[in-house]
Amino acid sequence: MVSWANSGARDLHLELREVLTPGARGAKEAVIAALREAARSGRLPPGTMLPASRTLAADLGLARNTVADAYAELVAEGWFASRQGAGTWVLNTARPDTRTRPRGPAVTPVHNLMPGSPDVSEFPRSQWITCTRRAITAAPNEALRMSDPRGRLELRSALADYLARARGVRTSADSIVICAGVRQGVELLSRVLGGPMAVEAYGLHLFRDAITAAGGSTVPIGVDAAGAVVDELEDLDVTGVLLTPAHHNPLGMPLHPSRRSSVVDWARRTGRFVLDDDYDGEFRFDRQPVGALQALDPGRVCYLGSVSKSLSPALRLGWLALPQELVDPVVEAAGGQQFSVDVINQLTFADFVAHGYYDRHIRRMRGRYRRRRDALVEALAPFDVDTVGLAAGLNLLVTLPDGTEAEVMRRAGEAGIALIGLSILRHPGAEIDERDGIVVGYAAPPEHAFDAAVSALCKVLEAAGL
Repeated sequence: MVSWANSGARDLHLELREVLTPGARGAKEAVIAALREAARSGRLPPGTMLPASRTLAADLGLARNTVADAYAELVAEGWFASRQGAGTWVLNTARPDTRTRPRGPAVTPVHNLMPGSPDVSEFPRSQWITCTRRAITAAPNEALRMSDPRGRLELRSALADYLARARGVRTSADSIVICAGVRQGVELLSRVLGGPMAVEAYGLHLFRDAITAAGGSTVPIGVDAAGAVVDELEDLDVTGVLLTPAHHNPLGMPLHPSRRSSVVDWARRTGRFVLDDDYDGEFRFDRQPVGALQALDPGRVCYLGSVSKSLSPALRLGWLALPQELVDPVVEAAGGQQFSVDVINQLTFADFVAHGYYDRHIRRMRGRYRRRRDALVEALAPFDVDTVGLAAGLNLLVTLPDGTEAEVMRRAGEAGIALIGLSILRHPGAEIDERDGIVVGYAAPPEHAFDAAVSALCKVLEAAGL
């Protein structure tokens, strides 16, 4: 294979299968294949302008008509577009022939009802910019170098105050480690604790993957109306347990107070640790706030949180409030450097929290998400389904009649609706009754698109005979 690169007004690197001469047979087909592959692979995204046929032909050592004919054929196939005087550009990066497209969800969904996703159109941009400007202006020069591997002190201090006030967490700046979201936090703790980790029979599969990626394994424990069945831990040889005690993901209940006490007692007696994933704990609607499990014993419970559901997952900003004995091992597991989270974002978020913007944003979005939840529940009322997990969070579980989940998911995919089937959240080794259902995120769509998304979901349920 020979690499050719054109020089001209626009550079384009193509991989041709062989060295071609101006009159070589198959030259046009070779150019077409190389251009098509560059578009299909995404290396040439939609809108990319291509070199003039004369320029590309000269750099490839081919006749101009060879390249011009290749462009024309790819225009006819729907890969490229061309207009006199405007040039030729990439139109598609997926096979244009719709007859060969697989059935299933669109790459970019028409309706985003993914659980655990906030309405990012409501990201407080102007306040964030204000905080960024103020934080950078006030930051010492050393803040722009690699510094404390636990994260910036400004953020750790702001978080210690906020978490104590809003979530009842008992911690200090010295015990907090900044990380790139809860998933990374789970992975780091898995590396430190080693061995198998107990997890809820229904839970986010991404965390099970994180534990596996860290070289560990997972053992499921049951879940019922009172939350995780923590008594099952007594018979398990595990190093810790990962729970969502404030709001179970995806079933929606808080962990019963007696079980909160029981799991902490288990950790004390056995020397094990509890991982308290505060899954969308900021958003509650019809109940009193459920505080962090960590408050019962900061020496045995690791608290995990992030801004992924409150602000945006793109910030890649999370935190661990750890027992003091785990701080140094977790930092070491992370590589001994604070490079996982952008320092500017750390400084900005510290200012954002300290000046009250975070509290105001949470309260504003809490009201908006509650109205959406109510509208979704009302829209689903006529159907043969139940809604579960209504008191808090960004999503609810829609339970379905037995044997209907696959059909509903298939139809949702064809309608361009992004959501999650309950089956993917069930631990493959769980000895618990299988349920059919879908987890619907009502926070993800922007305000103007919410009604259309709910309407599309209702049409799917109707078409599925529910």
